[in-house]
Amino acid sequence: MAGEAASARSVTLVVDVANVMGSRPDGWWRDRAGAATKLLELMPPLVGTAVGLPDGGASVAVARIVAVVEGRATDAAAPAGIDVVAAPADGDTTIAEVAAAAADAGERVVVVTADRGLRARLPSGVDAVGSGWFNELTGR
Repeated sequence: MAGEAASARSVTLVVDVANVMGSRPDGWWRDRAGAATKLLELMPPLVGTAVGLPDGGASVAVARIVAVVEGRATDAAAPAGIDVVAAPADGDTTIAEVAAAAADAGERVVVVTADRGLRARLPSGVDAVGSGWFNELTGR
C-alpha cells in the first residue's frame, strides 16, 4: 500500500490519536502517554510516501501528519517530522479545527478516525478514513 510519492497528489493526514489507540485493546489505557508515544513513533516513515486510500482511488502522497493528542496522552514524546497538537479540551473539536485550518490553507486533508460524530463535524472537502486503515499502514 505504501510506495513512491512522485506522481501522487499530496495530502495532510490529521490523526485522532485517541481513536487509533482505542481501536486495539492492547492495554493502552494503563499508560496513555506511553501508548501515544509508541503510536507517534510509527508515523514518521509515512511522510513522503504514497499510500492508497481505502476507497480504491488513486494513491496520495503523505506530505504532512498532524497528530492530535488529548488528556494524559499530551505527555507523549513527539518524534521529529510529526506535528503534534495537544487538545486544550476535547480532541474532536481540536481535530475539526486543525482539519478546517489545513483545508482553508489549500491542503487536501484526510482525517484518521472511526468516530462517526467527529466525521459529521468535519468541513466539506475533508475526507475521513478509519483507524484500521491507519493501523495496517503503520504495521500496528
